[in-house]
Amino acid sequence: MEKSYIDKLAFIELRDRKILETKSYGKDAWYIPGGKRDAGESDEQALVREVKEELSVEIDPTTIIHYGTFEAQAHGKPEGTVVRMTCYTAKYEGNLTPSAEIEFIDWFDYSQREMTSPVDRLIFDDLKEKNLID
Repeated sequence: MEKSYIDKLAFIELRDRKILETKSYGKDAWYIPGGKRDAGESDEQALVREVKEELSVEIDPTTIIHYGTFEAQAHGKPEGTVVRMTCYTAKYEGNLTPSAEIEFIDWFDYSQREMTSPVDRLIFDDLKEKNLID
């Protein structure tokens, strides 16, 4: 079967051994903040823009560090549609506040993994394996 890819960037923010998750209006799963790149954007540019749109904070581009890249079946998309999530950590200015399409933000531990998208579950597994979340 021909696979199609959705290229996404994600912002891994950990606090008190939990990971920041977002829930968009009308969605049935929680997602790590981030989104798709616009044409011609670098990873860093897309990450800064998406995080500002979703969480109302300014990422400091000089602090962006690649965490990892994960692939899984895209949530709610036809079989064979794979999301490729390139994840980064970074420092930011401001207070995390849901905006644009985001209805809720929350801090998840490993016990809440099943509430997230398939690619997020891989990231949860990786964070747990590295002993970064409870």
